[in-house]
Amino acid sequence: MVIRLLSTDVSSKIAAGEVIERPFSVVKELVENSLDADATEISVEIRGGGVESIRVVDNGSGIPGDQVDMAFRRFATSKVARAEDLESISTLGFRGEALPSIAAVSNVSMITRGADEDAGTRLDIVEGETIRNERQGAPRGTVISVQQLFRNVPARRKFLRSATSEANQIQTLVTRYALARPDVKFTLEVDGQRRFGSPGSGLLREAIACVYGLRDATGMLELAQQLDVQDNVDVRVDGMIGPPSIDRANRSYMSFFVNRRWVQNRTLAVALEQAYRGFLKERRFPLAVVNISVPFDEVDVNAHPSKTEVRFRRQDVVFSTLQRAARDTLIAFSPVPQVRRAYTTGVAPSSGYPTVTPAAFWPTEPFSDKGERQIANGPDAERKAGEVASEMVRAQESPALPKNALPVLRVLGQVRNTYVVAEGPDGMYLIDQHAAHERIVFERVRSELAQKQPQVQKLLEPVTVELDPRRLEILKTEADVIAGLGLDVEPFGGRVCIIRGVPTVLADSDPAAALVDVLDELSSAGEFESWEERAAYSIACHGAIRAGKSLSHQEMMELTRQLEQCLQPHSCPHGRPTIIHLSINHLEQEFGRR
Repeated sequence: MVIRLLSTDVSSKIAAGEVIERPFSVVKELVENSLDADATEISVEIRGGGVESIRVVDNGSGIPGDQVDMAFRRFATSKVARAEDLESISTLGFRGEALPSIAAVSNVSMITRGADEDAGTRLDIVEGETIRNERQGAPRGTVISVQQLFRNVPARRKFLRSATSEANQIQTLVTRYALARPDVKFTLEVDGQRRFGSPGSGLLREAIACVYGLRDATGMLELAQQLDVQDNVDVRVDGMIGPPSIDRANRSYMSFFVNRRWVQNRTLAVALEQAYRGFLKERRFPLAVVNISVPFDEVDVNAHPSKTEVRFRRQDVVFSTLQRAARDTLIAFSPVPQVRRAYTTGVAPSSGYPTVTPAAFWPTEPFSDKGERQIANGPDAERKAGEVASEMVRAQESPALPKNALPVLRVLGQVRNTYVVAEGPDGMYLIDQHAAHERIVFERVRSELAQKQPQVQKLLEPVTVELDPRRLEILKTEADVIAGLGLDVEPFGGRVCIIRGVPTVLADSDPAAALVDVLDELSSAGEFESWEERAAYSIACHGAIRAGKSLSHQEMMELTRQLEQCLQPHSCPHGRPTIIHLSINHLEQEFGRR
């Protein structure tokens, strides 16, 4: 094989592919340039999901006329001068690759005027070649128009998602930077319609209200100011987090910023989720807007071409500082976690059912309260725990057959209005009534979806609900799925919709909350789960019997019979056990009969 030096055209397209992955990448680079130029107003306009056109307008410092052409040369930048500067980057952009990469895969037009100039400059680039560079009247700032993205790279263009999906990604980007910089006024127009706007007042709560709605913004908690200095590492945390009553069905509502740069970092997400442990139900996630301020030389933002991934030099310090700040805020402003775990009145609060950890379902401690749970002491404690754990693992690994997945059970009673006690051929069984009913409802809803015959309960009084643009778009694009679930929803004008009917399993639930959760589940559906299945998860969770509800003997028997008929009765849709088994051998060992 002959080694060849690639032409400038080919090498430019290869380099552009690393920086510009999709329309989202173009908007991100241009918005970050505007912020670096100290803009206080940024307007983004897109058409065709950003493929047809992208236009970003700002009132920043602009580019001097004699440097406009230089801005489109690869590795030309005003933000980095020496190799040492890469170790302490204070700007959002720094590589000098964004503008030339965009120009390599689209047609670009720029109009800009520096603060000290009497007139602006217009530069037009078509297929990487400059066809116009002339003086032109213009206001202070920069206007960049990108047309026909990836027109000369058809292989990249055919792998783009739908225009709606690409537009949603761009909206997510704009809203995230509106949260990162509440002092900047952002607007977004999609196909000529205004999709988003923030006031730029400098108040984070007002920015949150524009993104998530006034109701959620009002309830947000200001993050306890946290300063952690270890080994000369100065880490500061600020922002707002939601109380446990404001939760979400997926992680996409947790926004993290490092020195006001929007990042995606698993460590930060884990730290925040652990801070909420004991406050939120399983598979529920907080609403949060968190900024981590660290010295510029303590974070590496040059880890990936997209600049959304960062590495911390002292990740442990960042983790603990964020976790402590969130935990302190929740303890100061939220109910004590233990209060939500057990109820003596038999009625769970409106915020949800008691928080239960996996240990609550482990068969070594089935009858203990949370405050008293501990594995029995003694020389055989570890051996007994291991034997019972092995029994549980074997039970979970054994295949579940439709007709004999569970033995026929005889219901005996109820423990703490949460667990149904039953007797079987080989010992005692404890059934978590919420998890079991969740499995029953899930399989029923999934079956109705497959048969396209949902059972709908019409509401005596229709319920109105205001949806954010993202949920509203999902409601429109997945109307068939939502109708198949039994949700009768119709637009009422603007962001408001009317709910006229719900699935029969949700007759006693909050229709608005159920609809919002279904839309959130649809937005987070992955490649291994269908949208219908994720929506069924949400319906099942809302429609299931709550822990803490007193059941009659007949209701417990019916619940047990229905669980026996399930195709997969051993766990709820979220993976928690629905039933645990205390074998005769184990009971005899615990009572000293063996």
